[in-house]
Amino acid sequence: MNQAIEKFERRAEAVNSLLCVGLDPELERIPAHFRRQEHPFFAFNRSIIEQTHLYAAAYKPNMAFFEARGIEGLRELELTMEYLRCEHPDVFTICDAKRGDIGNTNRGYAASIFDVMGFDAVTLHPYLGREALLPFLDRTDKASIVLCRTSNPGAGELQDLDCNGRPLWEVVARQVASQWNAAGNCMLVVGATYPEEMRRIRDVAPEIPFLVPGVGAQGGDVAAVVAAGLQARASGFAEPVSSSGPAGLLISSSRGILFSEDPATAARTLRDEINVAREAAGRARKGSTHAAS
Repeated sequence: MNQAIEKFERRAEAVNSLLCVGLDPELERIPAHFRRQEHPFFAFNRSIIEQTHLYAAAYKPNMAFFEARGIEGLRELELTMEYLRCEHPDVFTICDAKRGDIGNTNRGYAASIFDVMGFDAVTLHPYLGREALLPFLDRTDKASIVLCRTSNPGAGELQDLDCNGRPLWEVVARQVASQWNAAGNCMLVVGATYPEEMRRIRDVAPEIPFLVPGVGAQGGDVAAVVAAGLQARASGFAEPVSSSGPAGLLISSSRGILFSEDPATAARTLRDEINVAREAAGRARKGSTHAAS
């Protein structure tokens, strides 16, 4: 396991949470008093972090919302990252950029995301193959989060294509688990809206943590995600949740927290719902083990 994923696991255990808060600010949706400030996205992000950090293992800014504001947006992202490093240095940070290009271009992306902006992890497209992603995969101090089975309704157009008897998403999971994760620095994006596929991916990639979008606004079921996605190595299922470790899941919510009337309550409620599901899944697994023996 590399130091970035260890950082995620330490944070998850410290705050007893598998929650990732997506920072996807939209200028027309943030409250007016933030829009009047010099850096409205940063002011909004800081407020969200202040309200939710007790319940969050990670924050995940989405580059699209910041890039859409040009230089000002990038400055607001920079300020957000500086704030997180100074005030919450133990929090795991993910650049949701979905990068994927040829090798020399990816060297520039890796330097920008990891060295300039200071993220712990980045989301990546696998379509160009391992060779193209080596600038990310070779960074043993950072985490590469590879898109596998995404949560959007149209995901199956390509991801369900048959590849010698297996869907493409399973081939991606197998490649990452067997070939790309040599440094122990890979994660997989597995959408909450496809729990049965998630169960199969967990069988193929038993040790790789999942970043799980799609709960909340997209309709993914928390209990189904936890039951399908917990790592087999997760221990202490019948113990209190705080002793069971992170269990290889990081469940992301953006709009359901950011634009709620009370972001702190929304984050705490989802964190607690995930933990209840962890306890239930632990009891079920322990019962299955006893029955089998």
